[in-house]
Amino acid sequence: MRDGAAPPDLEKMIATLRHRGPDGLNHLYRTPCMLAHARLSIIDLETGTQPIANEDQTIWTVLNGEIFNFIELRAELEALGHRFRTRSDTEVIVHAYEEYGVRFVERLNGQFAIALWDIPRQRLVLARDRVGIRPLFYTRTRGLLLFASEIKAILAAAPEAAVMDERGIAQIFTFWGTVGQRTAFKNIQSLPPGHLLVVEEGGDRLERYWDWTFPAGAGRSDLSLDAAAEELRALLTDAVRLQLRSDVPVGAYLSGGLDSAGIAALTAQATTKRLRTFSITFDDPEFDESEYQRQMAAHLDVEQTSVRCSYRDIGDAFPELIWHTETPVLRTAPVPLMLLSRQVRDSGYKVVLTGEGADEVFGGYDLFKEGKIRRFWARQPRSRWRPLLFSRLYPYLAHSPAANRHFAQSFFGKRLEELENPFYAHLTRWATTRGIFRLLSPEFRAALEGSSAEEELAAELPASFDQWAPLARDQYVEVKTLLQGYLLSSQGDRVSMANSVEGRVPYLDHRVIERVNALSARYKLRGLREKVLLRKALEGLVPQGILGRVKQPYRAPDCRSFFEGGAPLPYVAELVSASNLRRTGYFDPGAVEHLVEKCRTGRALGAADNMAFVGMLSTLVLHQHFLGGPPAWH
Repeated sequence: MRDGAAPPDLEKMIATLRHRGPDGLNHLYRTPCMLAHARLSIIDLETGTQPIANEDQTIWTVLNGEIFNFIELRAELEALGHRFRTRSDTEVIVHAYEEYGVRFVERLNGQFAIALWDIPRQRLVLARDRVGIRPLFYTRTRGLLLFASEIKAILAAAPEAAVMDERGIAQIFTFWGTVGQRTAFKNIQSLPPGHLLVVEEGGDRLERYWDWTFPAGAGRSDLSLDAAAEELRALLTDAVRLQLRSDVPVGAYLSGGLDSAGIAALTAQATTKRLRTFSITFDDPEFDESEYQRQMAAHLDVEQTSVRCSYRDIGDAFPELIWHTETPVLRTAPVPLMLLSRQVRDSGYKVVLTGEGADEVFGGYDLFKEGKIRRFWARQPRSRWRPLLFSRLYPYLAHSPAANRHFAQSFFGKRLEELENPFYAHLTRWATTRGIFRLLSPEFRAALEGSSAEEELAAELPASFDQWAPLARDQYVEVKTLLQGYLLSSQGDRVSMANSVEGRVPYLDHRVIERVNALSARYKLRGLREKVLLRKALEGLVPQGILGRVKQPYRAPDCRSFFEGGAPLPYVAELVSASNLRRTGYFDPGAVEHLVEKCRTGRALGAADNMAFVGMLSTLVLHQHFLGGPPAWH
């Protein structure tokens, strides 16, 4: 609906989000609240145009994402007397708000960022899904509250908000992403997952309506593994059933690992049409999983499409990636996924199901095993055989920290005695990630004095955290850092929506999370065998060769992607030049020159050098995209 001409700022804001919704731009312009929407038509192609209102047009909403249980919720609301005008999942929002107030979000099963305007109460409600699959940002400037699905839309109306946040950057250089409400921009906040922001005359109110939580102590352990797996399989089947709701074709990603294989198998089982799957392959055999992809595709008899990714493909597309992420990244892994989503869109698909989230829910990462071994070793720190268990970790890394026994004991033995530290399992990884701090300029270091990324994260921990089992604590920290700050954003929403593709993640259905979180750690990590419960639940659906694979995380070539013929790519050379480094002010030219030379000559072998290079380069690209002028981060 259009209600008068939109002001220029609103038009500029929504125009920047055309990639998120190329099927139509629309707006509601009524002071004091203006709503705009860029539509990606997936459900109710004919009558689902947004903004959408209730019967008397006193409540309006826009939705980025999907409400998967809209059919059931609509039936419930109709039985209570509500009348619907469309077949859209979005319309349930206004009626559920009428019926249940701001707690309507608790009845939604979906992935969403919602803005709702209540005219009689003059109340604005912003809401974000439980786990943070869809983004939502906001700022206050010049007496306005501006909000959008991406930061660039806010900057289109408020360019003065383009000020880098040195503490946000420090969090990224530690955790891979920001935590809480912080972003890479000082004056722009993220609405945290599982939260509402209610804005009305009495003031703003930030409310948490959901969080990852775990039982005090060990958790439930009375179920047999078979019984627990049967329950899980039923839940996953229903999650996939709901997430297949669409009026356009739905495909699936197939990486070659267990997680995507399970979703693809459940999807193929739930559909009558032949499933279309999409995969990435690499020239570099260290990262390529095409053999496992072929095995799974043949097992399911799906129509398989693969995108081959070279070093140069990654290097060339990297600046475009950072335009979409709006944050520095420490790995190039999002780039191939962005190229893959382009192939998905070119193949006529707008929706794909992915296997993201399984490692966090079911205890899949080597980091969880690392924490278990470190705690075991710490009980007898003089033991010579206990640290030998580290040799079973990171078998997929060409330069694994566990490969050399003496190095492994030194590396994993750091801060071994800090058993009460809430971040115990993460300390070694963060120490490696923070290697990028050696590149920072003296001015940037001075701006960080008195701040601590770890203390800022500790302030976000729930009161019950100390009562949870060690694995539960490790999972929660992983969710609040890597999953929310990086995997669901830079490697998730941003790279799929860059090409107008909606990714859906059944493993992160909140019912699955709540059910598995209630269980004892032995259903997840048994000895050093990860994802025990998920493997059991997927028996018979996934070939044994994939079902029994040791976890190998998705990765892509890093610093090697930015050099060709012994020289950096032209844009890289310009960004890392001493003159540009002095002008931007983030990094020390001498330290960067030393690292660039290591990368150029192929001597940057470990994770620390690769992350430092990619983090440094992505920060410079981010500055070029959104600041351009002299440094504005202090």
